[in-house]
Amino acid sequence: MPFPPPVRTLSGPRRRTLLASAAGAALMAGCSSGEGGSGKEKPGAGPSASAQERARARAASDSAGLLERYDAVLAVHPALTARLAPLRAEVARHVAAFGGAERRTRTSPSASASASASPGVPPAPAVVVPANAKDALADLAGAERALSDLRVAALVDLPGEPARLLASVAASGAAHAYLLTEGAR
Repeated sequence: MPFPPPVRTLSGPRRRTLLASAAGAALMAGCSSGEGGSGKEKPGAGPSASAQERARARAASDSAGLLERYDAVLAVHPALTARLAPLRAEVARHVAAFGGAERRTRTSPSASASASASPGVPPAPAVVVPANAKDALADLAGAERALSDLRVAALVDLPGEPARLLASVAASGAAHAYLLTEGAR
């Protein structure tokens, strides 16, 4: 007897599938490279240590910028705090995982961003937040999605553990984008 067709047509990945893949990527981030478990790559087997450090610094900076976006949205739309607080906390953990420092911009995004920039690093432009909460969530989801795509593309240049960490954070960003857009429906 053939199976009946599904009752509804799925418009995208199911929430369980997306969350399960994000959890799987997070678990893989803790795995060893399979080369003796030391986690160190063989010389000449990939990018130099300085290239890996640049990639890590870039990822930390990107996560810090995303954290600033969350803070700006929360400053303009405090009613979204319950919904955004867990996602913001996860992004703050990403900053720490990449070795970056969390910059505080909660009270005034434009004034604090320039005051918290590191020496030699130009201040981040002020984040413009739409007045409509739904549009602000859509912008935040777009930023999460774009950063996730950027990180997936950067994976090919990284070996072992750095690639696993970046893949895990990219999967988390994709899950955040999904939650930000699906929760609004």
